[in-house]
Amino acid sequence: MRDLLQRWGFTPSGLISNRHGEWWLLAQLLLIAGLAAPPFACAQLPVWPWPLRLLGAITLVAGLLLVLMAFRDLGASLTPLPDPMPGAALRVEGSYSRCRHPLYQALLLAGLGWTLLLGSLQHLLLLGLLAGVLAGKARREEAKLMRQHPAYAGYAATTPAIIPGVPGLDWR
Repeated sequence: MRDLLQRWGFTPSGLISNRHGEWWLLAQLLLIAGLAAPPFACAQLPVWPWPLRLLGAITLVAGLLLVLMAFRDLGASLTPLPDPMPGAALRVEGSYSRCRHPLYQALLLAGLGWTLLLGSLQHLLLLGLLAGVLAGKARREEAKLMRQHPAYAGYAATTPAIIPGVPGLDWR
C-alpha cells in the first residue's frame, strides 16, 4: 500500500500543501462518504412510487458498472489525485471516447441512482456538491494534461468533459 501511495505522489507534506491536488481528493472522499450514509429523517422525501425507486436502482447499478469500466480503461495510469501519473499515456479509447472523465461521470450517475432510490434531499444536496468538486478536480487535471500531452487540446475540443451538455460539467 505504501508503494502505491508513493507511486500516486501522496506525501505528508502534500496533504498540507495540496501539491498534487490532495484537497480535491479529500473533498471528493468526504462527499462520497456522505452519499453512502443513510439520510436524516427530516431529509427524506415522501416515499416515492416504486417505478422511480426502480429507476434509481437501475441507475445506481449502471453507474457502478461504468466505474468498473473506467478503472479498467485507465489501467496503470489510474490515480485518485487530479495530477496525472508522470509518463502515463493519454487515454482516448473505451469509456474515454464518450467523455474525458468517465470515472467522474460514473460516480455522479451512481450517486443519482442512490439519491433516487432513497428519495433523499440530503443526498441530492451532497450530489450537487460532489458534481462541483469533481468539475473543479477535472479542470485542474486537464490543465496538467494539456502540458503533458499536446494532443489533449484536440481531444478536449470534441469530447464532453463529464456530462454532455450540462453547464458546469461540459466545457468544450
